[in-house]
Amino acid sequence: MDKTAPMDPVDFRPHNFLGLPQKFSEFESSEFVILPVPYEQTTTFKTGTKEGPQAIIHASKEVETFDEELKLETFKVGIHTLEEMEVTMMGPEKMVEKIYKIAKELVDMNKRVVLLGGEHTVSIGLVKAESEKYENLSVLQLDAHADLRDSYQESKYSHACVMRRIEEIAPFVGVGIRNLSLEEHEFVQQKKIDLFFAKDLVKDDGWIDQVLNKLSENVYLTIDLDFLDPSIMPSVGTPEPGGLLWYQALDLLKKVADNKNIVGFDCVELCPIPGLVAPDFLAARLIYKIIGYIVYKERKTRR
Repeated sequence: MDKTAPMDPVDFRPHNFLGLPQKFSEFESSEFVILPVPYEQTTTFKTGTKEGPQAIIHASKEVETFDEELKLETFKVGIHTLEEMEVTMMGPEKMVEKIYKIAKELVDMNKRVVLLGGEHTVSIGLVKAESEKYENLSVLQLDAHADLRDSYQESKYSHACVMRRIEEIAPFVGVGIRNLSLEEHEFVQQKKIDLFFAKDLVKDDGWIDQVLNKLSENVYLTIDLDFLDPSIMPSVGTPEPGGLLWYQALDLLKKVADNKNIVGFDCVELCPIPGLVAPDFLAARLIYKIIGYIVYKERKTRR
């Protein structure tokens, strides 16, 4: 390494989401708390999701903190980034329980938790914690896959089973789905689960309103980044062609925030590709946009 070469300016900023100064990232005064969970044990195709949380945090330092759409500096409500959660090697069920215990403490402190995965299994613990605080909670799943197997590779807590476990906690609506097994299809029919398949969204201008009508007042968002089209999000473990594009996703998320109470959310399954930083940045910007939509709605409500 050439010690005379200038360092990346990002390296001089605090290692937290957006690289925020202490004034806007202290735990006590922050409305939002970033919980990085670099857990990966049940992935079945491309590995690397354990690197996702740090890739997102690193890329977030390049995100402009003024939101040009909302005309808002969202970060001023406070965004605190916790240290990476230590993972357990005792299996995914134990990991879910560990996440639940930490998430419950944060939720009971009225913090709005944003969980960064890691594989999708990590969502279960936070959903459980949120469901105990908020009555009438529903979950909005953005995902390419149904993730509704009861068990996969002898584990009920595989990332392929995450929505089956979440369905046992709270009702959910899936959006962007374009891959499921016969077992999952039969379960959807049996339980009358609302899935919005990606192929149908391009033909229906009113699909977002239909999604909103299926959700309760309190909503938890679980975002598997493979819900996006691989042309803009190739850095996932199990990519599927035909996903949503950037502005389609933002239209949905803004309307959900405007019409519902988003109590918390996660962003999972980023599988960073060395040398390709655009998807990492997209994930960071998406998270900041969602935070912005939540804050903007709450400010409108107070007026």
